[in-house]
Amino acid sequence: MTLSTTDLDLERSWMAEAIRIATDSVRSGGGPFGAVVARDGDIVATGNNQVTATLDPTAHAEVTALRNACRELGTFSLAGCILVTSCEPCPMCLSSALWARFDRIVFAADRDDAAAGGFDDRAFYQLFEKNPAGTWPITMDRIEMPNRTEPFDTWLTKPDRIEY
Repeated sequence: MTLSTTDLDLERSWMAEAIRIATDSVRSGGGPFGAVVARDGDIVATGNNQVTATLDPTAHAEVTALRNACRELGTFSLAGCILVTSCEPCPMCLSSALWARFDRIVFAADRDDAAAGGFDDRAFYQLFEKNPAGTWPITMDRIEMPNRTEPFDTWLTKPDRIEY
């Protein structure tokens, strides 16, 4: 994708804001990550890492920003939006961004920069890339149940369901 000079300048300004948010987050007791959600040339929402502040391991900057954007826009779909984040998203944040249906993700620091800063997301990427589920550091077991598809069956017959 080739951006015009104007678009590139706009994205650089959003990235500068994401980096500022990340730096301020560290100063106020949060983690060193910041994110911005933009749409139609404007910032819709922001977020910073709040994992230790809220005791929530999912409160990464990207997830916080997308939650804020969904509330602001009144929708669970962020199609038409760009996620601008100070660092390459970890696998959880990348998955969240995919579920939110962002059009693009733009990041500055990468997983190697994060590792040098003490946040080794590479281990999670490697887990998904190279290891079958049976070798993960967490055990996953399936329990066979005769009614295992009941929630899905109920969903499929619900006439007023909201597709996502």
